Amino acid sequence: MTSTSGAATTGDPQPIDLGRPVAGDVVALILADHVRFEALLRQLRDSSSDRDAVRHALATLHVAHAEAEERHVYPTLRSEHAIGAHAAEHGEEEHAEGHQALLDVLELTEVTGEEFDEAVEELSRVLGHHLAEEELTILNPARAGVPEQARLELGLAFVAERQAQIDADCGRVERVRDLVARAARNGLLTDDGDS
Repeated sequence: MTSTSGAATTGDPQPIDLGRPVAGDVVALILADHVRFEALLRQLRDSSSDRDAVRHALATLHVAHAEAEERHVYPTLRSEHAIGAHAAEHGEEEHAEGHQALLDVLELTEVTGEEFDEAVEELSRVLGHHLAEEELTILNPARAGVPEQARLELGLAFVAERQAQIDADCGRVERVRDLVARAARNGLLTDDGDS
């Protein structure tokens, strides 16, 4: 479940705050989410944290962020000629890989033990790779090639889509499963898992 504040909840009285930005430069907004991803991954690796709540918050943020980028950011950056088709398609492939790694974590019944730790390690690897590559190959060209006013307008579209996804409880395991199935049908997932 999610609250209208942008916090992911699992019946826990202390929801995990995913932020609810309302405007800003799209590059800064995306980078703020990247910081949130890294913090959530650290919490997920911490055996003393509420790992169930954290994995659901991470799934919600990942799906909302990826959907907002794919629907608004990548197409706009392509139309502004800041990035090419390959960069956008590769970003979508990496989102699909992230969804798959998230699904592997979400579907585990236990949040302790070697199987969980291995799934979290793979999720950390996949997301860490994507964050670094996106910052280098998508966000840097956006900074250099898109005027500030256009980045601010794109920021409005990004946060509106991001929040709509969060409000729709986009991190449910069924939704992540559907996204993985769609990505597989569309050829975005490879058998070897390499990016």
